[in-house]
Amino acid sequence: MHEAQWKGVAEEIQRLKTKPEYNVNGEIKWRFFGADNQDPRNTVRHLSQEKRFEFRKDFLDILLRRNSIKVISCVASVAASYEHSSVRTEDDLYGYTYKTVTERFQYFLQDMSRTVGAEQLGIVVADHRDKNQDAKLRYVHHDIIESEGPFTSKYRNFIETIFLTPSHLSVGIQFADMVAGAIGRKFNSGDNTFYDIVEPLFRKSSSGRIEGFGLCKFPNRTWR
Repeated sequence: MHEAQWKGVAEEIQRLKTKPEYNVNGEIKWRFFGADNQDPRNTVRHLSQEKRFEFRKDFLDILLRRNSIKVISCVASVAASYEHSSVRTEDDLYGYTYKTVTERFQYFLQDMSRTVGAEQLGIVVADHRDKNQDAKLRYVHHDIIESEGPFTSKYRNFIETIFLTPSHLSVGIQFADMVAGAIGRKFNSGDNTFYDIVEPLFRKSSSGRIEGFGLCKFPNRTWR
């Protein structure tokens, strides 16, 4: 999301949440929309399933109305990943998935720089987890962007470190959670309902191809 879009998106979300038919107050998470989710912290618990569906679609439509907003994602096959010689722990799996996403983000920034004729820079904002997990992700991030190996991407368009914040304080993270939920639902349950809605947002090749550009798989060759 370009920084020029951020404020308008945040304001539109607030207007949506305060509509009388929704009256939502607080964070938006994909898991809150499950029919059986009665978590006291669930901000859409008071809505019927029909209204939850409508709200979720209206929420994603805020992104769809902005052509400059793009989705870059990676779907990891857990079973295939642990057959990979370099994946031994959850942290390894998380790190390789993160690397795949950030590489495509770097390519996206390079493409944008060529399109507008000026260098385009980007930052990564991620969901805060716990102290140890955050520290590990910072290490992974810096290990990736500072690598100078002959077979690694050069992250010349990244601005310094990864920024970690609780999801309830970040509009971007809440949108990422909702898009990830739609993608996960497709690959875990075969339900394309919301994936089909967000599909126009994916980064694409010049020929319109999504896979490998806005939707990547890890490990690519043995994914199943």
